Amino acid sequence: MDTEFPGVIFQSDPTLRQSQNNYAVMKANVDCMHLIQVGMTLSDRHGNLPTFGTSNRFIWEFNFCKFDVMCHPHAPHSIALLRRQGMNFHKNRNFGVNILRFAELMMLSGLLCNNHIHWITFHGAYDFGYMVKVLSHRFLYTQPLLPPNLEDFLQLVKFFFGHTIYDVKHLIKFCPNLYGGLDKVSETLGFDNSARKSHHAGSDSLVILHVFNEIKRLYFHAQNDLEKHTGVVYGLEML
Repeated sequence: MDTEFPGVIFQSDPTLRQSQNNYAVMKANVDCMHLIQVGMTLSDRHGNLPTFGTSNRFIWEFNFCKFDVMCHPHAPHSIALLRRQGMNFHKNRNFGVNILRFAELMMLSGLLCNNHIHWITFHGAYDFGYMVKVLSHRFLYTQPLLPPNLEDFLQLVKFFFGHTIYDVKHLIKFCPNLYGGLDKVSETLGFDNSARKSHHAGSDSLVILHVFNEIKRLYFHAQNDLEKHTGVVYGLEML
């Protein structure tokens, strides 16, 4: 899973310890801004993507209509980057997905509250932050705010996404010679990124899956080597 959102407008508070500080900053940003795009790549345990009986393989990318670049808070440099990558904010406003309908269908999809499904992100704090906010719409039907503390937030993440969550940004701390962002890690592992659309959530979610499967093959040979890192969201590690 990957998301695109309007950037970061609130910065850190040095008076808090790191994980709580990171959560406070993430919460402040997510609470006041709107999700732009979600990408999901579904696969079986062997990395095979669905074909639906065709010669194609499928991933999902949802553009939402809620965000209005003309009046909603955003970081201008983040919006400029998304525009350079082909994001059409006017089209999203006119033809994008309704966020409440998306939340309803996600809850009915079987993907959530299901401990048989593994969720994989890269530097996923904001991904889970925005998704928890979106899914909370389903229950509150008002503009929800994230919980005031990190512990309660992680409980909501576990409720919606189950017990098996992997953040590849956390995992690469245990992989020699791997560092940096998604593009850097992907290139170091030998993947060809020339044809993909960086900063498009669908494309990025596919790369996250490929990177996860490759580092699992190279660095996490025993099942329990990987399992001990479940439930850790990079930057929000509970000490």
